[in-house]
Formats: sequence, structure tokens, C-alpha cells
Amino acid sequence: MIMRDTTGDTMRQWSSMTLKWLVFAGLFVTISCSEVKPPGEAIGHSPGLVLKDQYTLVGKKNLYSGYQPTDSRGNVHVIVEIPSGTNGKWEVSKSSGNLEWEFKNGAPRVVGYLSYPGNYGMIPRTLLPEENGGDGDPLDVIVLGPAVPRGTVLKARLIGMIRMLDGGEQDDKLIAVMLDSHFGGIRSLEELESRYKGVTRILDLWFSNYKGPGVMQSDGTAGAEEAEKVLQAAIDAYAEQEAPAAK
Repeated sequence: MIMRDTTGDTMRQWSSMTLKWLVFAGLFVTISCSEVKPPGEAIGHSPGLVLKDQYTLVGKKNLYSGYQPTDSRGNVHVIVEIPSGTNGKWEVSKSSGNLEWEFKNGAPRVVGYLSYPGNYGMIPRTLLPEENGGDGDPLDVIVLGPAVPRGTVLKARLIGMIRMLDGGEQDDKLIAVMLDSHFGGIRSLEELESRYKGVTRILDLWFSNYKGPGVMQSDGTAGAEEAEKVLQAAIDAYAEQEAPAAK
């Protein structure tokens, strides 16, 4: 009986496996490193915006006052500040109308939590007045659907909201669906829950915890009708603030 020396075959198999692993690891590192952007770089911004500096994007229109809050069919216009799957805390400046990377403690703010679970942004020409218990900012909205570039102006349908308090101030988060996405046919939170189990709960948990323990308090969800009322009140509040300035 002739015994075959398999040492060489074994070594070749291990070498092949090792090479494949190194190629995979190298590819992983390459992909991972390609996602690490220099501080301040605008990641995937809309082609309609111009990078003024590392922390500022400027549009052809004022992003806060240059767009109507809704269209003729009642869909909302949403300026996407933070694309789904990202953490850089950009926001539209009320004073300049530009899209700016928010600073905290002298550095660009990055949310230290799981990435945003949807395209997060604001509805132009809306306001939650501080004198009425609001935070003095435009309405926040998260749009369910594929990630889009920062600064994109989306048309979306409101389906509900999460009632939130941020340090005791009203900071409701409206929930909307991207019209040209697989969520586009959904018209209510009930339908969302029926078709995509747990999504509403995920959003509630995310917003309740992304700023750290005890900062945000959720008071539960409300349907599209309540969300529309909050939207209209915010539109009216913006109009009331704008009226004296126009005189």
C-alpha cells in the first residue's frame, strides 16, 4: 500500500484559505476606511447645494423660507438634514437658511448612537414657538425610505407622529413615508405596523435614547390626523412670526 504525503496539499489549502482571508480583510479595511471622511466633509450632499466651507452647504433657495411646507395634494416638503444611516448632526439654520454642521463643545457634532433609522429633516416655514412650550425650531420629521443625499427636498406623506419632550420642551417627531419607495402606499401607523412589524416601536426607542438616558421622553404615538394638526399649528406659528417682519 502506497501512503500519500498530504502535507503539501494541506499547506496549499491553508495558504489558499489564508490568502482569501487576507484579500477579504484587505477589502473590508479598504471599504471601512473609505467610509471614514475627514471632519467637516459633506457626505453625499444634494447636487443642488454648494459646499461653502467644510461645515456649510448653500442652496439656490433659502432652505428654511424658500420652500412651501406642503404641496397642492397635502404632501409635506422635507429638507433632509441627516440621511438615513448617518450620524453627522447637520441642520438648517433659521437665520441663514443654509445647511450647517452643528457644533458642540467646539467640534462638529456626531450623534453617539446607532445611525439615524430614516432620512431626518425639517419642514420649511414651520415653527414650534417657545412661548407655547416648543423648542423654537422648525418641525422635525423622519421619512421612511431609502437613504437620499443630504439637502434633498423630498415630498412625503405624513402618517403619524411620536410625541416627544426634549428637556421639558415640545419636540415632536413627525413620521412620514417617501412617496416613491416601498413605503409609499402606507397611509397610517396601523398600516405601517401591519406591513412592517415593529417599525414604530423601533422609532420610539431610537428617539427616546439617542441623546442619552433621561434626555428625551416619549409620550407615545399619534395618528396622521393629530400629526396634521401639529403641522398646521406650526405653519400658522411661522406665518404669525413672519407677518410683523414683512411690515
